[in-house]
Amino acid sequence: MSKTLVARVRDGDVVYGPFMKLAAPQVVEIAGLAGFDFVICDTEHGSLSFESIENLVRAAQVAGIAPLVRVYESSPALVSRALDTGAQGILVPQICSREEAESLAQACRFAPMGQRGVCRYVRAAQYTALDRYSYFNKANAETLVVAMIEGKEGIGNLPQIIDTPGIDVLFVGPYDLSQSLGMPGQVESPAVEEQMTCIARMARSRGLAVGTFVDDAVAARRWVRAGFQFISFSVDVGIIYKAMKDSADALRR
Repeated sequence: MSKTLVARVRDGDVVYGPFMKLAAPQVVEIAGLAGFDFVICDTEHGSLSFESIENLVRAAQVAGIAPLVRVYESSPALVSRALDTGAQGILVPQICSREEAESLAQACRFAPMGQRGVCRYVRAAQYTALDRYSYFNKANAETLVVAMIEGKEGIGNLPQIIDTPGIDVLFVGPYDLSQSLGMPGQVESPAVEEQMTCIARMARSRGLAVGTFVDDAVAARRWVRAGFQFISFSVDVGIIYKAMKDSADALRR
């Protein structure tokens, strides 16, 4: 049996996956067939409904790829709904304090590890076909919890956030970080890269995995060398656009 995504991250494996904005299960299947490790269904910067997310999660599982969901705010209700679809992990943007990190960790797991809302009549529990106790234990063991650090306040509270029990990955959002530093979009500026490197060094020194978003493979390799292991690679629409643009340009040459 292959390892779960959370087990791979804890073992130090480098994993890759794109964000998904399209309500297209076929694209998720293609991502799995192409060899990605996970997909992130994006509700922060996308229009996906929970009905769409459930279909994307189902497609990911068919293709043997881990489905994650980025909710648009730190809300236990949103986290619970996303996990009820069968998602294997949650990303929450703009975590700025230990209290917010604790709330996230609690919302993602059932007691005694957390306070996730309990309902067996959901897809994640195989609609009650899965024994209730097996479901609770499996969900706690296999859920990946990703806290996104994207601004000055989060950086200022970084030591407390890193020490929060139940957080699996500290994800540095380079675009929002660049904006918080007064240079939106300049993700390759020395100031942004210095902050990212410092965050990664501090997190890894305390045994916490770190992740980030990249636009291309060159940036991915650079951040892997810097110790990042959870690499979000581009977005479905961007990947499709680039492939089509490259093909259109090649046809006209």
